[in-house]
Amino acid sequence: MTPLRVICRKKSAAAGHSAIALRSGAGNLARRVESSGAGTSTEGTDPDRTMPKTSASLFAFFGTDDARVKEAALRLSEKIAPRDDEFALEVVSGGADNTEDAVRIVGRTIEAIQTLPFFGGEKVVWLQGANFFGDSQTAKSQSTLGAVESLVALFEAGLPSDVKVIISAGEIDKRRSFYKKVNKIGKVEIFDKEDTSKQGWEEKVGVWVAERARQRGIAFAPGAQERFVLMIGSETRLLDSEMEKLGLFAGDRPVTEDDVDEVCAATHTGAIFEIGDAIARRDLPRALELIDRQMRRGESPIGILLAAIVPRVRSLLHARDLVTRHRLRVGRSYKAFEGEVNALPGSETAHLPRKKDGGISAYPLFLAAQVSNRFTVEELRDALDACLEANSRLVTTQLDARLVLDQLVARILGDRSS
Repeated sequence: MTPLRVICRKKSAAAGHSAIALRSGAGNLARRVESSGAGTSTEGTDPDRTMPKTSASLFAFFGTDDARVKEAALRLSEKIAPRDDEFALEVVSGGADNTEDAVRIVGRTIEAIQTLPFFGGEKVVWLQGANFFGDSQTAKSQSTLGAVESLVALFEAGLPSDVKVIISAGEIDKRRSFYKKVNKIGKVEIFDKEDTSKQGWEEKVGVWVAERARQRGIAFAPGAQERFVLMIGSETRLLDSEMEKLGLFAGDRPVTEDDVDEVCAATHTGAIFEIGDAIARRDLPRALELIDRQMRRGESPIGILLAAIVPRVRSLLHARDLVTRHRLRVGRSYKAFEGEVNALPGSETAHLPRKKDGGISAYPLFLAAQVSNRFTVEELRDALDACLEANSRLVTTQLDARLVLDQLVARILGDRSS
């Protein structure tokens, strides 16, 4: 016979759940979660290190880095779900194709929360990979918003002491009441991908790669890890899979820069890096080949100029100028180089790119400094002027865009000894 408490707490999963119905049928749920871990939010932290007290009942993992969101939620589920009961973890797939799907998924989640396992005991409900908490049309639908509000009402009423809820989702609209209320009631962690258009992203991703490589027993030869990060970008799922391939390819020896070039499939970020890298190495045929390839793939000429060529020329100029005037030692470790740059007078570094916290973005300078000796300061200043002229020609004339870029690269990398 089904236990009486199961019958009493089981409700219909129909889409018409309302906040009033939830409250009227939730007498045994009418209490708040009392936990010092509730109502806190952390950015990209390790769930093992930030595990809230066991009295916390609601855990949410949000962010654009899908792999890390899923990994954090999975690790938590393995930690808090009873191990001696295979029915104690109920996973509700949160991928909705439309509004009807979203409402149905919310209904299933509510039903799962209100229904104990057949044999009683503790239970964990995981709403996995929900895609209707962002700014999509499905998420903004009144039907979806109403269903989500019903779910929030259940959280606000207080979850049963023997039920814990995990939510994992990608895009999240932090302006909506759902995020604000979940953040107030439960434990929220954010895992966003590093923005590769922002200064300093390489350092942050590099730290993650170094730790992941250590866990996998993979060693990088000097320069290989930096090249790997710049080739692949900030997508941790792709970084993970490409690192696995590198480990298998290299075996017991350290991964080299040549290994990275041979094994790893360049992403869009990687293709942009390769163009800049060819310029930094003064490899004119390779630079022309890569620009031609990207344009055939539909890349905007202005995009190639502003994302691949200008930043690399600027970094080379800054690095070459610093090395020439202040005799910075480029063959040392990044930390040593960063220390030397930070020790310079403020008047000498005011023009350098900055990170969010206002500190000097030294990592791109460090990479550029390793190859900046291929150019003189005067050549790089002329190259920057040439970039400005090319930009004007692309925007204000009807000249063939590929010709403009080819002429620019030839001017930057051409042999000036004659």
